[in-house]
Amino acid sequence: MKNISILNGRLIDPANGVDAVLDLHIADGRILALGAAPAGFTAGLRIDARERIVCPGLVDLSARLREPGLEHKATIASETLAAARGGITTLCCPPDTDPIIDTPAVAEMIRRKATQSGHCRVLPVGALTQGLGGEQLSEMAALKKAGCAALGNALNPIGNTLIQRRALEYAATFGITVLLHPEDPQLRNGGCAHEGAVASRLGLPGIPEAAETVAVARDLALAEQTGCRIHFRGLSCGAAARIIRRARHDRLPVSADVAAHQLHLTEADINNFDSNCHLIPPLRTRGDREALRNAVADGAISAICSDHQPHEPDAKEAPFPSTAPGISALETLLPLTLRLVEEDVLGLPQAIARLTCGPADILDLPLGRLGAGASADICIFDPNQTWRLTTEDMLSRGHNTPFLGREFKGAVTHTLLEGRVVFEK
Repeated sequence: MKNISILNGRLIDPANGVDAVLDLHIADGRILALGAAPAGFTAGLRIDARERIVCPGLVDLSARLREPGLEHKATIASETLAAARGGITTLCCPPDTDPIIDTPAVAEMIRRKATQSGHCRVLPVGALTQGLGGEQLSEMAALKKAGCAALGNALNPIGNTLIQRRALEYAATFGITVLLHPEDPQLRNGGCAHEGAVASRLGLPGIPEAAETVAVARDLALAEQTGCRIHFRGLSCGAAARIIRRARHDRLPVSADVAAHQLHLTEADINNFDSNCHLIPPLRTRGDREALRNAVADGAISAICSDHQPHEPDAKEAPFPSTAPGISALETLLPLTLRLVEEDVLGLPQAIARLTCGPADILDLPLGRLGAGASADICIFDPNQTWRLTTEDMLSRGHNTPFLGREFKGAVTHTLLEGRVVFEK
């Protein structure tokens, strides 16, 4: 493995409070030193990062890779390559694969295939209940031992509150973080868009904010009862963010993330029945978007994720309610977050924190930082380069995004995983 020196870049490492023009030196897949090279160090590769940002590799808490079971949509190889192109070095794969990640064998197979592809570190999320059915608890300890970074029930909320309590108690016993999709399925009632003026005008069945806030309130009560560390995946409404801010103030073991697109799009974007804006949870009001932005800024929401869901073209070619929800989002995670810096929502170090040490700390991962001895997972990007998102340039197999044709600022030039260059522009 080559020794590498990254020279002349603006190094931003929020976890260690570093923001300065510094050289960075890598040996044996780990950060050897910042600043001057150690005596006797010789670099086999020198990367000139002048006028670029050097930061930890991004950590994405939710990205569906579609393998195993849905390879007609995407594969581990294709999506981890797209992740590397987006500066992502670690991602969490939700358990709703086919077969479901409810046995150690499936978790180990996903990790093995990701290692063979070599583009990105993939951490499976184990199923909280067998078959995601919400009835029988999974073998949580065995899933943790097989490399699952957390447990969750994907987009299948557990309707029985007693079973939810037992699941959180069991997870707490083994010190496992539980990822929760906050939704009351009865209140959702088959809806496909935010319950509001736009859905009413378009004749679409709505999902009220209460479907999210009721679930958040229930699960916070159970977290307090059980002591389980819970993380709310993919908030969509301001009311839920306010409840979680209060819970964090009260020192409950709770955290939350938001998908990058929820910080830019609103219910107005589903006008003309744009199926690329069919999402679960749905796009909500401008007020919700602003409240989510405020929560990201003040740390109530400590991570921004892609919530990547690639689909084949046919999945989006039907009447709006019948289309598959989700956005192909790996390649827009960084530029959408950088747009928040342009719009003065976040400072640049703060934005990078929400993509690196923020998500890493949620799962107690020793990642998202550039201190000496840390894994050399690194993203280098040009903050001033503008580019346009086109299907021809996307590396993800899924092209289902409402951002096609949009211009972005900020382009990844290099991604390093454990000291190996896995993407270079």
